[in-house]
This record gives sequence, C-alpha cells and structure tokens, in this order.
Amino acid sequence: MSESDNLVRATDGLTEQHLAPRVRPTMRDVAALANVSLKTVSRVVNQEPGVSPDLVLRVNQAAVQLDYRPNLAASSLRRTDGRTATIGLLLEDVGNPFSSTVHRAIEDAARARGIAVLASSLDEDPERERQLIRNFVSRRVDGLVIAPAATDHSYLVNERRAGLALVFIDRPPSYLDADTVLAANRDGARDGVRHLLEQGHRRVAFLGDMRSISTARERFAGYQDALRDASIGVDAQLVRQDLHSIGAAVSAVTELLSGTAGDAPTALFASQNLVTIGALRALRGLGLQRKVALVGFDEVMLGDLVEPGLSVVAQDPTAMGAAASELLFRRMDGDTGPTQVRVIPTRLILRGSGEIAPP
Repeated sequence: MSESDNLVRATDGLTEQHLAPRVRPTMRDVAALANVSLKTVSRVVNQEPGVSPDLVLRVNQAAVQLDYRPNLAASSLRRTDGRTATIGLLLEDVGNPFSSTVHRAIEDAARARGIAVLASSLDEDPERERQLIRNFVSRRVDGLVIAPAATDHSYLVNERRAGLALVFIDRPPSYLDADTVLAANRDGARDGVRHLLEQGHRRVAFLGDMRSISTARERFAGYQDALRDASIGVDAQLVRQDLHSIGAAVSAVTELLSGTAGDAPTALFASQNLVTIGALRALRGLGLQRKVALVGFDEVMLGDLVEPGLSVVAQDPTAMGAAASELLFRRMDGDTGPTQVRVIPTRLILRGSGEIAPP
C-alpha cells in the first residue's frame, strides 16, 4: 500500500469538526460555566481584591476546565498605566554565545517581575535596527535594551519623551544620552596583549572585528596601548581587521603565518569570540597550536577542553545583562535621574595558549 493510501485511510475517520481550528475560549465562556458575571471573571483574572474565595474558586475551576488563557494584549489596553509588561531586546546575534548569555540574564530578571522579553538579532544592520525598534514600539513594549548597530540614535529622542525606557548594552549610543552598560574593552585588550609581551613576544598580530563597531575600535586601541607601553611600534603587516566570521579569521591567520619566518607573528590576539575560534581552527590546521601563542577576547565555549587550553580575556555577559535589567526597570519605575554608564571589568584567564614562548 502506498504512503498516500495510508494517509487517506488515516484521515477517513476525521470529521470536519476534527479538522477545524479550535476556537479559544473567552471570558464570557468562563463566566457562563461558572455562572457568574463577566465583571467577576475579569476581576479574578486580573487578581483584583474584593472577590469572595468561593467565586474565585468557581472562576478558576471553570478556566481550567475550558483551558482558558487570558488575552494579555487586550488586558494591557484596559490598564490605566498603559503598560504591557513586555520589553524588547535587540542584540547583534542571539545565536552568539555572548548575546545568548546576556539574553538569559535579562530574561531571568524580567521573569521575576512578571515581564515577558521579546528578542531579535540586528546582524549589524542599522536599517534593521530602526525597523525592529518600530515594530517593538508599535507593540507598546515598556522598554528596550539595545546592542546598537546604527551610528545615530537621535531618532529615539521622541520615543523616550513618550515614556519608553531605554538602555544600551555592549556599545554606547550615538547622539543620544541614555543609560549604558559596557565591558572594559580597552583595558581588557591591553591586559591580554601585555600578557603576550611578558612571555617574550615582539611580533603580536591583531585580529579585529569590523571597524564600524565601537568595541572593535576600543580593543584595537588597547592593543596599541600595550605595544606603546613596551616601546614597540605597530606593524601594519600584523594587523587584520573587519573579520566578522570564523571563515574570515581562518583566512587571515593562514595568510599571516604563510610568510617568511622573520615576518610571521609569534603570537595572536583575537578580539572577538568567533574570530578566536577561527584563529584556533587555523592554528590547528597548520599544526602550529603549540608553537604560536593565542589570547582571545571573550570566553569561548569548551575553551578549557582544547589542548593547549585557550587563554582569554573574559567578559561577564551575565553581569552586563543584570546591570542592564536593573537600569531599565528603574527607568520603568519612574527614575528620572541622570543617565548612568556602568563598566563591567574583564578577567584574564590563563589556560596555556597564551603562555607559549616565542621560538
């Protein structure tokens, strides 16, 4: 018997009623089953005082029997404060481990307040940022946490005046005074490169993310600071920027290490987690993972399990997300004080790859 015959037989017993979409029960249905007024159901659903325990029990039992779910969107329209108990979260890429950890920290804080989090990826696209913010605002979110892609955020001035709470994370806003949570990017990069120099390296390559990103520029400045402190000039031949994927980093490192022995770097500083993964992959492909030192900026999943272990300048995305949540909820609660910039320290974690000595 063919697969289509089986499908026909399987659906023969289904009536139009079985195939029709299920209509969601309403508060009127709950009121009818519980034999109470619609107003009583509304008061129970919204947890208003003044309803007798007997009526609360009857309404809740009817709601469970009907599998009733409150319409939160409709409820928000009736609220006197205009709140929807939702916030928007705009990150570079929700699939990136750094972004996903920030997301979880904000979600945990929001859940404790009964607030839902709507999250989207910006993909470093300023127009996508504007479009997504318009979409979130049209859904009346109470606040936004933004890891910005755009270079001009003056378009948000009117939204903030209208009461939208705003917090920027990982990168500061431009042309807008708003609360911001940052990592110590410049200091962390300087610490990582300084560590490589302390091992005796003098040819340290820099592998940078897109120069349009403020964090990439800050980390390159930290690289330059460390070299200058050691009285070493920046060799443009050792700098590779605008690497925004694992594949781009693999190509850049392969090119850097294919030169003559005197020109090739003896150490690499990778300024972003995906770039670090690409550098590590290139080193292993070339069989140089025990000969060329590597320090990455930002933690890499399973970095402690590779051999040698991966030395990193670790950010604290959980602390960053928690700080952003705190600032956002303070604004949502009515705080009108001066804007704040919170800088979360980084931490140098030594596991072996950054401790390889030069030849």
